[in-house]
Amino acid sequence: MEPHKGVFTTHRPRRLRSTAALRDFVAESNLRNARLVLPFFARPGKKLRKPVTSMPDVFQLSPDQVLRDAEGAFKKGVKAVLLFGIPDQKDEQASGAYAENGIVQETVRVLKKELPELLVITDVCLCEYMSHGHCGIVQKTGKTAQILNDPTLAILAKTALSHAESGADIVAPSDMMDGRVRAIREKLDHSNFLHLPIMSYAAKFSSAFYGPFREAAESAPQFGDRRSYQMDARNANEAVREVELDIAEGADIIMVKPALAYLDIIYRVKETFKYPTAAYCVSAEYAMIKAAGQKGWIDERAVMLESHLAMHRAGADIIITYAAKQLTEWLKG
Repeated sequence: MEPHKGVFTTHRPRRLRSTAALRDFVAESNLRNARLVLPFFARPGKKLRKPVTSMPDVFQLSPDQVLRDAEGAFKKGVKAVLLFGIPDQKDEQASGAYAENGIVQETVRVLKKELPELLVITDVCLCEYMSHGHCGIVQKTGKTAQILNDPTLAILAKTALSHAESGADIVAPSDMMDGRVRAIREKLDHSNFLHLPIMSYAAKFSSAFYGPFREAAESAPQFGDRRSYQMDARNANEAVREVELDIAEGADIIMVKPALAYLDIIYRVKETFKYPTAAYCVSAEYAMIKAAGQKGWIDERAVMLESHLAMHRAGADIIITYAAKQLTEWLKG
């Protein structure tokens, strides 16, 4: 029987009902293609492993223990790490951030000496090194306090250069000061680090999902909050403008943070700029899944895999996640 005249007809593709191998072969997104980055919290000492109570399986580690865990993750397939530093002493100039013998600088040297093929990324921020916990220099006037953007840029650039001189493969400014990518790029270029990439936290939102990180990095602000320099969660168009500015200033990789709660931003950024795009699965996004899994309320493995697949499907080429080692093991299983 012929179709009725004027009615559009088409053949619907047959749904694939066969093997898992065939389904994998035609899958549009595959988490195995994402580059996973494992964060570490380094602090001075030896044989130090201090659990982060709000983040299961995450620790503050001395450099020798960072090496041990990074080597184990590397053997499982995690080829990149992101370093945060927690100094013994803090001040209002963040002097530990750029010290030649600073904790990040020391840890980078240890990792690059023992694991030269490991990609070492360093977080460039000042909050962990500031006695007040903010990401920039603070000027107090009476009961009010103001973050001084431009004076902070020089410290950030000096910190990034010290990481480069220690052997970092990529520097990642996370402070959200205006103009910091340009300041870092110029500092690196003038010091003959012309080819050292910058991975910019380009769209970093002021988020409640950072809660457990404050414990891990010991970086909670002693007063106020960071809403004056981190992005408003209500603004998507602003995120696109922020990314565009960072690209113009010299960013090689752009990042959206948080990840799971901001999949729409990841998608818009990737579709707009076609740049290498990272997403940071932040502390609470990780901890909630771990906690619910430990309670037996969810299948931790399935939810963790699905949530990271969503980040990759949204456009993230690179995923920074505390679950990186677990994910590589599960993906091989």
